[in-house]
Amino acid sequence: MKASLSDQRSILDIQNFDFTTSTLKNKASNLPEIAQISTLTIKQNNARDLRIAAETELSDTKRELSRAEADVEQIVTRINRDEARLSSGQGAAKELEQLQHELGTLATRRSELEEVELEVMMRVDGIKERIETLKNEEAALALEIANLEISKENALTVIGSDIAAIEEDRKRTVTSINP
Repeated sequence: MKASLSDQRSILDIQNFDFTTSTLKNKASNLPEIAQISTLTIKQNNARDLRIAAETELSDTKRELSRAEADVEQIVTRINRDEARLSSGQGAAKELEQLQHELGTLATRRSELEEVELEVMMRVDGIKERIETLKNEEAALALEIANLEISKENALTVIGSDIAAIEEDRKRTVTSINP
């Protein structure tokens, strides 16, 4: 049995509908936004990992700063104690001379410890700046990802409506073919 010319045309239309639907589904799965979102998500995860590492480093450096501050405070306490003993003038001359020598040594040590403390404080500031930069980078990437997600969803909505319209046309065409 041979199909009528109109049925043959309808069959070709159905084939075209199927091809167009397949093409649209392929387009939906290969939107450029999908690849861009993937790339930006990797960058965002890297920035997050670097921020977390910097926050850990900051915590460690703050502990180091606390130790340096405690060391300086201990030296200051010893200096104050020795200066009080020296200014009271109690003790033998030789003992007071040793006390003066110890005060000179303590002053040198205090200066060294304060330099260490200052260096650690500068590292803390640098780490804080790096954390802030990474937070800003994460936020910028999150915004860009959100915009791409919206663009992707809009494109998928359009493709979805096109597919629905084609499927509706296909159904009508199939029902119009004589059995």
